[in-house]
Amino acid sequence: MKTLYTATAIAEGGRSGHVSVDDGPIDLDLSVPKSMGGDGGDGTNPEQLFGSAYAACFGGAIQAIADKKKIELDEISVTAHISFNKDEDGGFLLSAVLDAYLPGVDQETGEDLINSAHEICPFSKATRDNIDVELNLLMDE
Repeated sequence: MKTLYTATAIAEGGRSGHVSVDDGPIDLDLSVPKSMGGDGGDGTNPEQLFGSAYAACFGGAIQAIADKKKIELDEISVTAHISFNKDEDGGFLLSAVLDAYLPGVDQETGEDLINSAHEICPFSKATRDNIDVELNLLMDE
């Protein structure tokens, strides 16, 4: 394995603390959502950060597959819905739903692109067999 890039993120104070990265572009307060017993403050939360990262990475994987297959894509978008769940044993786990909107492609091509992207996306690989991930292709009516 050849490392191409390493990000360094620092979290202080847990879920109601602060996150930053060593080179500066992320410097955010955290808040716990009210539905999880928090104050629902103005800060972000780990699920929002994870969802943003997963959506961006998955979109990049879709673009990489499309480029490899010489499929021209218009402006695409991926929306990640990350849920924080409680299991039967009192523990916690995540689940994800990824909605991919690929305007200008037919259903068969779109499904092939998102399924292929799920195979190469580093976030999909990291979550595989660890959390439930549902893939949806959004189509124009």
